[in-house]
Amino acid sequence: MSLTKISIPFSIFFILLASLSAGGIKGNVKFDGKAPKMKPIKMSADPICDGKHSDGPARSEWLLSGSKGELKNVFVYIEKGLEGKSFKTPEKPVTIDQKGCVYVPHVIGVQVGQKIEILNSDGTLHNVHAMPKNRNNDAFNEAMPGARKKITKQFDDEELKLRIKCDVHPWMGAFIHVMNHPFFSITDSKGNFEIKGLPNGTYTVTALHERLPPKSMVVTVSDDEDIKADFVLKRPPKKK
Repeated sequence: MSLTKISIPFSIFFILLASLSAGGIKGNVKFDGKAPKMKPIKMSADPICDGKHSDGPARSEWLLSGSKGELKNVFVYIEKGLEGKSFKTPEKPVTIDQKGCVYVPHVIGVQVGQKIEILNSDGTLHNVHAMPKNRNNDAFNEAMPGARKKITKQFDDEELKLRIKCDVHPWMGAFIHVMNHPFFSITDSKGNFEIKGLPNGTYTVTALHERLPPKSMVVTVSDDEDIKADFVLKRPPKKK
């Protein structure tokens, strides 16, 4: 057998090996400024909701910042660099629960076409009202009486900050981020995030909060290395 014939499969092997090389992005998101105190939620209009918080009231979640500014519930995602690539839709659904008459978690990320299981663990009436701005995504408003424990939905196009709410309990709200790729993360209570398995390349990564202006940076990922990307978000300057 000639060396030329042998070299072809080896060259294919190395190309495949290179394509499988992947790295990641790790980092932290902090809030710059004095964090507002999250107000307690008044649930007395529904005794069932009110009774689920005997140890203390639930509080608003629109800006959750730790003692050192660590910012929770920030959606960190690849904004640019994956154009022209396609990714399989996960079979495993993402779950969001109505528990204690709040949405748990407050922020989720899904891929286009991925199933979303919306649960009702409260034993009281909720209605799930989704309000997409992208016309390719279907709005819905479905009642979930106490006996109705689950509905399953999906969205068919990309959309950031797709809001859902409960019209029965006006304090209830959450955000769904719909992406056409799996490279995103949501910060934990310490402000940390991690995006795994990125193909080698240069990317724009963006930190998106429900109210604060977003921040972006360009990073290059290569050869199974984790790139550090930290963000600091702050309120926009007050209009004069």
